[in-house]
Amino acid sequence: MAYFAKLGINGKVIGVHAVNNSDILNADGQEDESVGQQFLQRIHGWPACMWIKTSYNTRGGKHYTDGVESADQSKAFRGNYAGRNKIWDEDNQLFYDKQPYPSWTLNTTTAEWDPPTPYPSTETEGPPDPYNWNESTKTWDEVVS
Repeated sequence: MAYFAKLGINGKVIGVHAVNNSDILNADGQEDESVGQQFLQRIHGWPACMWIKTSYNTRGGKHYTDGVESADQSKAFRGNYAGRNKIWDEDNQLFYDKQPYPSWTLNTTTAEWDPPTPYPSTETEGPPDPYNWNESTKTWDEVVS
């Protein structure tokens, strides 16, 4: 099965459609994104350029098989699976979430947003201490219960 993101305004993903692999084969019998785009245009009437292939098994810039990181990372495709409301970045060929805070920067390797200060590491037993991002101080504040 192949998956294609349907893009709306400003590259926002408004839906994802599954397509049979047989419907995206070119004349040489090879999977071809443009063939899938044309197929979806014929079915839905949405321009071919607004359909972008995505990988169901890619997240954080890595490919997974059955929830386990794949040995073959050449299968990692476009940063993340293009769920609804993800953003398509044509320049970097990535799908990612909306920027959570103005100070965070896009990591084009992981297709995720990095804070200017890393999340605190905890050396204690049990669950990690929860922290919330404080945009005004650009720091992580410990949540006190």
